[in-house]
Amino acid sequence: MTKIKDSVVWLTGASSGIGEHLAYQLAEKGAKLIISARRKDELERVKANCKSETVEILTLDLEDSFSLKQRAKEADTIFGEVDILINNGGISQRDTILNTSLDVDRKLMEVNYFGSITLSKMLLPGMVERKKGHHVIVTSTVGIINTPYRSGYGASKHALHGFYDALRAEHHDDNIKVTIVLPGYIKTNISYNALVGDGSQQNKMDPGQEKGMSPEKCARLIIKAIKTNRNEVYIGGLKEKMGIYLKRFWPKAAAKAIRKLRVT
Repeated sequence: MTKIKDSVVWLTGASSGIGEHLAYQLAEKGAKLIISARRKDELERVKANCKSETVEILTLDLEDSFSLKQRAKEADTIFGEVDILINNGGISQRDTILNTSLDVDRKLMEVNYFGSITLSKMLLPGMVERKKGHHVIVTSTVGIINTPYRSGYGASKHALHGFYDALRAEHHDDNIKVTIVLPGYIKTNISYNALVGDGSQQNKMDPGQEKGMSPEKCARLIIKAIKTNRNEVYIGGLKEKMGIYLKRFWPKAAAKAIRKLRVT
């Protein structure tokens, strides 16, 4: 079991959605919590709503790889070395491959993939030395079964699976744990903030997102997965979970079903 109470937890993407509700629940469970995102004012709001005196803010931009290395060093000094890193920050995409510029593809990889692995790589040596650490990465069901209009987003999530599966295998004997979280439709602003082909925001919520699981419930299930040291956990409705199993066991049927999908 991974202990939450009194553990130093660093959470990215904490200013809204799943991350915001993770912050509330982790604080309530007694974590020494560092919350990170770009918007300091939103982090201040989240901190004020946390039921804990051990919550600190560390602003960061996942697209700025140089500054992330310094932020990781700072994170290790706020309450002591980080025990649990929750890589939750990221951006999504809604457009066709033909309409999506390479700049958008690169931005998705920089934020979702390189931003996350930079923090993990910076904290990993200390965790190995202490023989203690837990990396939690919030990917997506599209990290296994990608759908139309999410090519760059899905690619960045697939890449995270490759990296963190290797990290888990390489450092099993160092007592380093890895939990990969795959949310499906969760009712957050991720689709509203998703990038279209020219890099601007979509500015509307997908119907699937609108009907999705609450971020409060999603956060609760993520924390349960962390505490029980799950390697991988699928969170969402039956439709998303069945899609994952369809891809795994009946890939031809999954490919046929995916062809019929639109932006939902």
